[in-house]
Amino acid sequence: MASKTGSTPATYSPSPATHKKKRIPIADVDWVRPDSRGFYQCRPAYLRTGAVSPAAGSAYAEFGNTKVIVSVFGPRESKKAMMYSDTGRLNCDVSYTTFATPNRGQGSDKKELSSMLHKALEGAIILESFPKTCVDVFALVLESGGSDLPVVISCASLALADAGILLYDLVASVSVSCVGKNLVIDPVSEEESYNDGSLMITCMPSRNQVTQLIVDGEWSTPKIHDAMELCLGACSKLGEVMRSCLKDVVTDLKE
Repeated sequence: MASKTGSTPATYSPSPATHKKKRIPIADVDWVRPDSRGFYQCRPAYLRTGAVSPAAGSAYAEFGNTKVIVSVFGPRESKKAMMYSDTGRLNCDVSYTTFATPNRGQGSDKKELSSMLHKALEGAIILESFPKTCVDVFALVLESGGSDLPVVISCASLALADAGILLYDLVASVSVSCVGKNLVIDPVSEEESYNDGSLMITCMPSRNQVTQLIVDGEWSTPKIHDAMELCLGACSKLGEVMRSCLKDVVTDLKE
């Protein structure tokens, strides 16, 4: 499918209404995020489809210093799918380039990330649309700059849509870290390294359905509620950016 370059990265921070009434205590008034963003400000998102021509569908995502490319192949015949059911099968693989992190070869656990990507995407795919066949999703983290998994998930969803795989809705993912008494959305690597807790939500924005929720660390009930609202608000905005990317591709094809 044709690609869309998109010269200007889009923003997808949650709208002010999402958190304007929140009273989240600030541990250090003078504390500034490493990239100087506000606590509730997401990194600019650059998205492009058609990044890998041999693939059935593909996408490239750049969120700050986090750069990811995802390729989708299939549907293809699958003996395993034929053995178990008449529905399709999804295979996911996440890997890091050797130069993705400052310490070469020290990317996150490949097997765990692949499993999380599978869980996040499976509920959004209409598996009955490709019975007894499978779809392979290969995600490669080119540069790890923080919030790697949410970027991988969002990029993979865009690549599936680019491949023509039937979806109930696009899947958007956003994470929040708890740093001291502060909640920071879309954390970078430095913030993730010293956070007290993290929360990631993956959802289908148009359907208001969560496909995955991952919580780590200790959270109070009010704070986890605030974090979830921030994530859901940002996911809704990110979903709009993703749909806009696909619409632009269709417009270019018609022209």
